[in-house]
Amino acid sequence: MVVKNIVLIISDTFRKDHISIYGNKAKTPNIDKFSKESIVFENAYPESLPTIPARRAIYTGIRAFPFKSYSPKKGIPWRTPGWEPIPEEHFSLSEVLKSAKYRTALISDNYHLFEPSMNFNSGFDEWIFIRGQEYDKYVSSRFEIDILKYMSSGIPQKVRNTVVEKLLRQYFANVRYRKSEEDWFAPRVFREGIRWLEENRDAEKFFLVLELFDPHEPWDPPHEFVDIYDPGYNGDEHITPIYGSSKYLSEKELRHMRAHYAGEVTLVDKWFGIFLNKIYELNLDKNTLIIFTSDHGHQLGEHGIVGKVAWGMYPELMDIPLIIRHPDEIGSGEKFHEYVQSHDIFTTILESVGIKVKWRVDGINILKYVEGRREEKRQYITCSLGNYLMYRDEEYWLIVNRKGGEAQLYYIKEDPMLKRNIANETLYVVRKLYEKILYDAGGIIPELKIRPEESIKWYTINE
Repeated sequence: MVVKNIVLIISDTFRKDHISIYGNKAKTPNIDKFSKESIVFENAYPESLPTIPARRAIYTGIRAFPFKSYSPKKGIPWRTPGWEPIPEEHFSLSEVLKSAKYRTALISDNYHLFEPSMNFNSGFDEWIFIRGQEYDKYVSSRFEIDILKYMSSGIPQKVRNTVVEKLLRQYFANVRYRKSEEDWFAPRVFREGIRWLEENRDAEKFFLVLELFDPHEPWDPPHEFVDIYDPGYNGDEHITPIYGSSKYLSEKELRHMRAHYAGEVTLVDKWFGIFLNKIYELNLDKNTLIIFTSDHGHQLGEHGIVGKVAWGMYPELMDIPLIIRHPDEIGSGEKFHEYVQSHDIFTTILESVGIKVKWRVDGINILKYVEGRREEKRQYITCSLGNYLMYRDEEYWLIVNRKGGEAQLYYIKEDPMLKRNIANETLYVVRKLYEKILYDAGGIIPELKIRPEESIKWYTINE
């Protein structure tokens, strides 16, 4: 059976180990139920990260790494390689499917997709931008916000006069009209998705993309979700970290930060389940390919780091969920261990509906692994964030800067948690693996003008 419809759900900053089937660090009963009738990929990784580079790969099937043409763009405050619009010469999933007579829609609260000239809404018949996440310039008035309404302890002294305070004040101004759980961002995205499905039942075939910014920070789900993980807490609430070392947080504060993150994961899961119920109610499960994935994870104190710090490209940041439900239930409930990356989603979707593009793309159809039709498998993956590179295969996990220095090398078979850096003992291995990264980059990794401190501070407000 050829797939008729496609639903693509991208949940930003969703750590794989917080889904029960992968790691059980949070309660996700609805994603778990979905997984039992889906294909679960155990070794899925971003093509590159963070938010925008990852989505360029998802939307076009073409690698953003090694960011050969990167230059910061006017009107975009974030300074990290690959944070650029979809190139004019590239065709996105929505453009290809629209040309094939699909009805297309994008529903998102991820404000980065709508920054100047980004082009992520190109090719959609309907696109809805749900305003107000994080530092979205949704509210300009600078009236005094009652912070205690949102954070029982107020803004912690440890983050006063930092970019975190500036971000939180903008965010709480943006969300000051919230009254019930339905007003939080994840519920709003899924509710709009439900509305769109109901209103577009006449579509011959459709492509619906739900882009959730959650569980990206700030982590402020309704407090009953936080209480699932750390009830009775009394102290400062850190819902957005200062990127870098986690030493500024006490163990108690760090534990509660993790509870906020896990609570937001469970909120996303709840509304994912409500949305999925609508899919079944409308009998769309019989002819719709449904994909759930993320762009990357988040460091929550493991390896002494919080945020998305480039030299900390460990599993907590790099492992992503990728779960695909096929209407024919092929591979239902099975786990696959082949290496897959986010740029594979483009080719997988298009070939599932019988479309093969004529231009070169880097992604492959990973459903062929499930069907036993792909004999050649990736032996390793490469990825990049900022000024740092990452490589992994069955034996080694390598993190280096773009020149191959500052090496961290871990022997996965004996050190799966990546605790013992053996780079200095095995420099020949570092060189060999760096050569493979160079190969994937086309032989050259251009030097970028990024100061070392920007590898921590890329997610700051440069205005």
